[in-house]
Amino acid sequence: MKNLFISRKMKYTGDQLSPLFAYMNFDLAGDSIISWTGACDVSFEHMVDGEDLKVSSLIKADKMLHFIVEVFDRELFSAVLLQRIFASIAKDIIETLNPSVKLVRDGDDLFYKNGKLSISIASRSVMSCQVHFALNISNSGTPVKTSCLEDLKIKPEQFSKLMMKKFIEEYESVRFATQKVRPLA
Repeated sequence: MKNLFISRKMKYTGDQLSPLFAYMNFDLAGDSIISWTGACDVSFEHMVDGEDLKVSSLIKADKMLHFIVEVFDRELFSAVLLQRIFASIAKDIIETLNPSVKLVRDGDDLFYKNGKLSISIASRSVMSCQVHFALNISNSGTPVKTSCLEDLKIKPEQFSKLMMKKFIEEYESVRFATQKVRPLA
């Protein structure tokens, strides 16, 4: 799995959750994970979570750390599992970097002191699955009570690089586990 931290700021609009985004924009073909910092403002046109659409949720923040994972030849169920593994790894890393912090993971969401720390969605196109996962860097511009990396004394770029490394290790370990097992008769 290829990875890249993008140093320029980009606003996440939901449009980036599309097949081949990493390839067309950053030359990362195949399974990949990219990360960057920037605002978040997802229009209803680009919102793929039916639950959020039904209640007209606002998904926005002034400053977030974004990740997009794209994997090929997978079903949506696998993408949701990757999304939950991603949230679990993020929780583990944050609690390791700041041992006084105890997060709560509920599905693919992370919370700190009842503030929502993350947003995430998994989706599938005709050719690949994508996961968007983002953490608030600051609490400004959010429509709900949030927590953020600043509260936790976590540096976004340092966290991003460690997160991508750990996620890729887990992903490759899972891939190897599928290739070392003899089939049942």
